[in-house]
Amino acid sequence: MISNPPSMASLFLRSRIAKVCVAITGATPAEMIEKATAVVKETPFLEFRLDYLEKPLLALPKFKQFFAANTAATAIATCRRTANGGKFAGTLSAEVEVLSHAAETGFHLIDLELESAESLKRPGVQKLRDTGIGLIVSHHDFHATKDLDATFNRIERFSPDFVKIVPTAKALVDNVTLIRFLERMNDHTNIIGICMGDAGIISRVLGVRAGSAFTFAAATPGEETGPGQIAARTLIETYRIDQVDAATKVYGVAGNPVRSSLSPIMMNTAFRRETVNAVYLALQTSRLSDLLKLVQEIPIQGLSVTMPLKQEIMQHLEHTDPLSAKIGACNTILRVPSGENAGKLFGFNTDVAGIVGPLEKRLPLRGAKVLVLGAGGAARAAVFGLRDRGAEVFILNRTPETAQKLARQSGSKTIRKDALPKSSFDVIINATPVGMAGNKAAPILEAKDLNTRLVFDLVYNPLETALLRLARQMSIPIITGVEMFVQQGARQFEIWTGKPAPEEEMLRVVIHALRQQAEAAAAETAANPAPAPKATPKPSAPKPAAHKPSPKPAAKPASKPSPKPAPRKPAPKPKAKPAPKPPAKSRTKPARKKSR
Repeated sequence: MISNPPSMASLFLRSRIAKVCVAITGATPAEMIEKATAVVKETPFLEFRLDYLEKPLLALPKFKQFFAANTAATAIATCRRTANGGKFAGTLSAEVEVLSHAAETGFHLIDLELESAESLKRPGVQKLRDTGIGLIVSHHDFHATKDLDATFNRIERFSPDFVKIVPTAKALVDNVTLIRFLERMNDHTNIIGICMGDAGIISRVLGVRAGSAFTFAAATPGEETGPGQIAARTLIETYRIDQVDAATKVYGVAGNPVRSSLSPIMMNTAFRRETVNAVYLALQTSRLSDLLKLVQEIPIQGLSVTMPLKQEIMQHLEHTDPLSAKIGACNTILRVPSGENAGKLFGFNTDVAGIVGPLEKRLPLRGAKVLVLGAGGAARAAVFGLRDRGAEVFILNRTPETAQKLARQSGSKTIRKDALPKSSFDVIINATPVGMAGNKAAPILEAKDLNTRLVFDLVYNPLETALLRLARQMSIPIITGVEMFVQQGARQFEIWTGKPAPEEEMLRVVIHALRQQAEAAAAETAANPAPAPKATPKPSAPKPAAHKPSPKPAAKPASKPSPKPAPRKPAPKPKAKPAPKPPAKSRTKPARKKSR
């Protein structure tokens, strides 16, 4: 066995590294250094992804000045080859050459993937160690979470300063596998464990508590170097990773999709404001069995339940409030902390309060005529809540049988879409996901269908949906989904903590986040205009060759299309003019498939 002299990592790095290492990417050294300079004061532990550079070896000297000016920075050099999930197209020997020169530049650690280490064998790895730089040997599984102990044994034989094991979470319970592994290896303080993927967020926040030496984060949203990676500011400010400890209670929003949910920022803000030692995570899954196992294993103390699990989860609850039992859907779970029911799940429905409350501020519901779009969990809450207040409810759903069943259960009526233009309502409520950011479904209603005094869209992201925009154009008063979202969330907070919810602060952060998303989407659209319109004029370029004789004959075909716009002007355009406000656009995040 080759003995390793004490490396810089062994002697000094443990006291220098923080819980979060920020991954820095860029197409040029200047771009990387600019990004690193922007984050180093707040988070001085950095990883430079040299494999993003065209010629990383030639770029290394340019980092010296950065390290000289930022002596508090601790930096990892990574040059991952494409075969192992990176972007470096060079050979193994070229990768080794880059990493071996990293110490001279001022880097403190290098990250060498296990496959490269096994190809180099121990003597080759030892040559890298001889440079005096700290060594991380890492393994990334982009397909599943398998035998982590076997992976550890493969890495340990190289005696690295840090062992990094990064599987992919295909299910929520894969996080439990990783966390149990970290806990089992708690006598090893040099293991880094993270699950990639949308389902792996639990490991990114709770892994350090379980024993991971640190975790990785993106410099900013959109610059993720691995599936499911979280931005550093979100990890530190929203999830408060520096304060997560053994006593921290875990809550979450469960369903699919929840990756872009604003529940985490709203609830974590409330926890921080009321000094509750808790963290709230997005738990993306469509499988109830996966969720229930996670609840017991972590354990999860409370859940916000969203589609498609609101109805399915009912049969797994020890107790539900009368409202949930009546509706047949539950959006709030409390894991009883102590007593004879300790560990059992109690269900509540706060959707009703979130829907009925905003309406009652605006009109009396007894005798009101209300159209509800949808027949899922949120729609059921709306229908039963409104019927309980004496409203006359009509249900429109794309699957008529589901609407008819809900109508029978609640004493409501169904209605066909073609009957809407001849009907009038006091309120129209959208309780479907149509209009949600990322939802591509066509709008349910047209202008001729909006014969109502008030439109309430339960979708909160984007701030202004297509339905609300149409209502504004027709001068119909609206209620945004944000109001319902915050109301139901506030009731959940009170059920879990027993404290009054800071509703104003919750509303403020949600609106701020939605406006930021809208601004980012608008900026991205402006910066990257669609190329299609520019390509179409080019075919018409040959026409100028005979432009003098042809303008007059060309005027005749041009006059033929003109009757077509004429019929459009009387209807949509008069209504569009009074409200020229630009709508909030839904954000689409660019996805990247990289390691970590």
